[in-house]
Amino acid sequence: MSLRNPSRRLFDPSPINRRRWQNFKANRRGFWSLWIFLALFLLTLFAEFIANDKPLLVHYEDAYYLPIFNAYPETAFGGDFETEADYRDPYVQTLITDTGGRLWWPPIRYSYDTINLDLPVPAPAPPSRENWLGTDDQARDVLARLIYGFRISVLFGLILTLFSSFVGVLAGAVQGYFGGWIDLTFQRFIEVWTSIPIIYLLIILAAVIEPNFWILLGIMLAFSWIALVPVVRAEFLRARNFEYVRAARALGVGNLTIMLRHMLPNAMVATLTFMPFILNGSITTLTSLDFLGFGLPPGSPSLGELLAQGKNNIQAPWLGITAFLVIAVMLSLLIFVGEAVRDAFDPRKALGSK
Repeated sequence: MSLRNPSRRLFDPSPINRRRWQNFKANRRGFWSLWIFLALFLLTLFAEFIANDKPLLVHYEDAYYLPIFNAYPETAFGGDFETEADYRDPYVQTLITDTGGRLWWPPIRYSYDTINLDLPVPAPAPPSRENWLGTDDQARDVLARLIYGFRISVLFGLILTLFSSFVGVLAGAVQGYFGGWIDLTFQRFIEVWTSIPIIYLLIILAAVIEPNFWILLGIMLAFSWIALVPVVRAEFLRARNFEYVRAARALGVGNLTIMLRHMLPNAMVATLTFMPFILNGSITTLTSLDFLGFGLPPGSPSLGELLAQGKNNIQAPWLGITAFLVIAVMLSLLIFVGEAVRDAFDPRKALGSK
């Protein structure tokens, strides 16, 4: 019996993988949702070039400056102060343009923390030509905060999903392959670990330290890895007595090699099916924590914080509506992608049966 076939079914460009890709493309909603989500994510990766209170390029006295990469003092443009130039200040703009210089601005002249001091009405201000989606209650541009907040949410979800999947797959593989007292001990530990209320833990930690991106990531990772353990454990429990695994043991193949080369690819089918939904849950968790005030530090661009502002400022409906629509679209796209991945790895469809 060949030992290669079970271990290479997932990663080789074999007919079954080509059929999975065709099944994924056949789900038009999920296929286009993937491309739309990737386009939005790639766009927000370059947020500094889209929404910034610094110009992309400055031409002054036959020299070019890149303010988004370097900090230039006001004296570099003929000003009086050694501090970094405030390019939104009309005085600094006049210093540059009066000498024949020019400033090239991004489409949105606000960063996520830029305060618009020239609002004609008290903040939060409604949408206008200057602030396309209005401002929040601290006179910060809503669209700029959405772009940066979208990027942070997706990056947080991706990192948490990758690390939690790695730990969860490893734990589930060890449990399912060895079984016995190792499996029983892990199961009892998981039961105790999942009984810890994570919200209360975050409240306690927030009273001691100020949470940031990496602290939140570490805390969430400590609990989110459990999601994949039952799936991977069941796959390894099912496959450890298959004939090709017994044959590998009889030939003297080590446990690690059997787990990685012969059993893990089969378990990864179920893992990849669950990963889009885990990503969705990770983003929702960060949004919920920010909404409750136990998430990212104050002032950070956050979709949850924008939702909280919409709740606290019902006279400014654009805040809550904008945050709700962005979160709803983001999560819907991920759900559609997850459904398409699930259909692609459906054994009946992958084998070409009706």
